Amino acid sequence: MSLNLEQYVSEFTAQNINGEHLLQLDGSKLKALGMTSSQDRAIIKKKLKEMKASLEKARKAQEKMEKQREKLRKKEQEQLQRRSRKTDKCSSGATEGTNEQ
Repeated sequence: MSLNLEQYVSEFTAQNINGEHLLQLDGSKLKALGMTSSQDRAIIKKKLKEMKASLEKARKAQEKMEKQREKLRKKEQEQLQRRSRKTDKCSSGATEGTNEQ
């Protein structure tokens, strides 16, 4: 409707075309849905291309964030392990000193 193509809403609704299905449509499928105007198909295809690019960009950003979180988790885990080793060394060193006396 924001593209001024509301005349196709009823057919898209009747065919259960939702966002996921919409992204899979190409020129021939749009034509089969009753979109006879090549200009209208071009408008839809252009918008779909923009949407796909936007989705891909968002997916890549999400993957990048997940990788950064994983990297931070590993770093924190390594720091905890180092602290644990230091604590173990200090404890065993103190125990040895007590045993020698």
